[in-house]
Amino acid sequence: MAANVVTLTTANFDETIRSSNTPVLVDFWAEWCGPCKQIDPVIREIATEKAGALTVAKLNVDDHGDIAMRFNVMSIPTMIVFKNGAEVQRLVGARGKAALLADLAGHLA
Repeated sequence: MAANVVTLTTANFDETIRSSNTPVLVDFWAEWCGPCKQIDPVIREIATEKAGALTVAKLNVDDHGDIAMRFNVMSIPTMIVFKNGAEVQRLVGARGKAALLADLAGHLA
């Protein structure tokens, strides 16, 4: 995982989301998910380009299903934007970089 992409687990999820000074984009994914693999490079690019303005994190739903269930993640990839610990936007399905950046624009300073 890239240095600027946070790996979330059940143990660190709440603290990471609550303590971030920037919006947090959480990518809910799984190893077997084709569209998840397709969007992964896009998410990594955004993590690098928006470092300091956006925290990018990934949560493997197979390893941490309790968190996926808590947020009613029914299909993957699902990306949820959190601000001040609260969900503010949900994006379901893979999309290109331009579309994802457009979706996130309202949350970036």
